[in-house]
Amino acid sequence: MKSISNKLAVLLLAVGVFGPVAHATNDLPGGPAVLQLNLHPAVTRIAAEQGWLHWFMLIACFVIFVAVFSVMFYSIWKHRKSRGHKPANFHESVTVEVVWTIIPFLIVIGMALPATKVLVASKDTSNSDLTIKATGYQWKWGYDYLKGEGEGVSFLSTLDSAQRQMSNDGAKGDMPDDYLLKVDNPLVVPVNKKIRIITTANDVIHSWGVPAFGVKQDAIPGFVRDTWFRSDKTGDFYGQCYELCGKEHAYMPIHVKVLAAQDYSVWVDGQKKKMAARQDDPAKVWTLEDIEKRGEKVYAANCAACHQPNGKGAGPIKPLDGSPVVLDADKTKQIQVVLNGRTTPTGQMPSWKQLSDTDIAAVISYTKNNWSNKTGQIVQPAEVLAQRGK
Repeated sequence: MKSISNKLAVLLLAVGVFGPVAHATNDLPGGPAVLQLNLHPAVTRIAAEQGWLHWFMLIACFVIFVAVFSVMFYSIWKHRKSRGHKPANFHESVTVEVVWTIIPFLIVIGMALPATKVLVASKDTSNSDLTIKATGYQWKWGYDYLKGEGEGVSFLSTLDSAQRQMSNDGAKGDMPDDYLLKVDNPLVVPVNKKIRIITTANDVIHSWGVPAFGVKQDAIPGFVRDTWFRSDKTGDFYGQCYELCGKEHAYMPIHVKVLAAQDYSVWVDGQKKKMAARQDDPAKVWTLEDIEKRGEKVYAANCAACHQPNGKGAGPIKPLDGSPVVLDADKTKQIQVVLNGRTTPTGQMPSWKQLSDTDIAAVISYTKNNWSNKTGQIVQPAEVLAQRGK
């Protein structure tokens, strides 16, 4: 009886694990689909050719498999001992040697030629209309528009804080279709333009890729790699960091928004106005109240994911609430940690040089005066500027 109950429990577990699952999300246009098996629908020529190659190789391998094993099993069945067949006794056969050398050679050439054509085309980044540098950080992407319309635009792209909180809470209930793919600042490009993406990284190896574009390129610290795409359609397209880059690897999405030419020009104009408005004078002297308000926003966007909104940290991430470095009267110690990062036996604090002097001063001032850290200390942008490069 006990054996029967154990078997029943195993059966029920199998049904629960492998049976139908109710999905709380729907297909995401430009992103993953529920129970998706095939490659993502292509919106670039390279991605379309990759899809054709995928099926061509799959069918070719299947045909070869069926042909080879059909001949093998037919031979075994037709010439079995029970039918009176006796094994032949022979050695070399020039004809057989030639046939089984030439046929595989032709098959390999037939596969290699179209694959090489697509590979070469995917690496041809010449004559691009736009050049954008994508820098991987733990754990976000930085985008710098280097050439073409939008040159000079620069911003960070981070997972939406509300969705990150959903994940921290255990992802209960129905999730949005773009769960863990929504970012605060998507990469924006024009349709039908050749976009060259230069990849590098600030800390560890990352990988920038969007399945709908057929692109995936590693971002390696100290090295520069590049890839390109030309989207045939407007819309939103999603990817992720495809290289295991640390504990926040799952929270490093890529969102590319493809706009019509005129809409893209409007977006560029708006971005340049925003950047001009954010060009704070590093010599400006802030009050503690004003710089704390700004620091709270900077902390929520860049620091809370690791150090937690309550500043308590988690696991190897050191807490900021009560931290000796934060409480130290020598403000340059914390400035240097934020600017240059720090490696400890339990983990690594990335560099945040990409933030402006004012944002760094604001977030340090916020941590020095929030939670139980009531130091009354204030860091001015000029103090951060003086520490850069040291």
